Amino acid sequence: MQQIRRRRAAAGGFTMIELIVVLAIIMVLTSVALVQYRQSVVAAREAVLRSDLHLMRDAIDQYYADKGAYPASLDTLVSEGYLRSIPDDPFTSGRKDNWVTTPSEPDPNNPTAATGVYDVKLASDKNALDGSKYADW
Repeated sequence: MQQIRRRRAAAGGFTMIELIVVLAIIMVLTSVALVQYRQSVVAAREAVLRSDLHLMRDAIDQYYADKGAYPASLDTLVSEGYLRSIPDDPFTSGRKDNWVTTPSEPDPNNPTAATGVYDVKLASDKNALDGSKYADW
């Protein structure tokens, strides 16, 4: 009978404590990887947002340089060929209506002239990874 017990013990295998330790290590590594993955996804969306804002602001500046007035809306930039389309908001899964425009100052030489789009920002109250608000970019 003791030979059978010795054979089972000598046959090798994992004890319950060894399995729990291995599972705990795997869980810790997985949680660290998940946090890094989520932060990299947010950082990628922030990079897209910065690029989109730069693109739209550049198009507004080009429109002003060509026409001498600011565009009436973002749709004007698309219809006039300065943008192919209004970029999607990277944080709301493709909504195009999340952009907030800042109107230009009225022309002192022509106060009856319509104001146009001077700047564009994202309508969001969320904070970026660096702590700043997306609406302040």
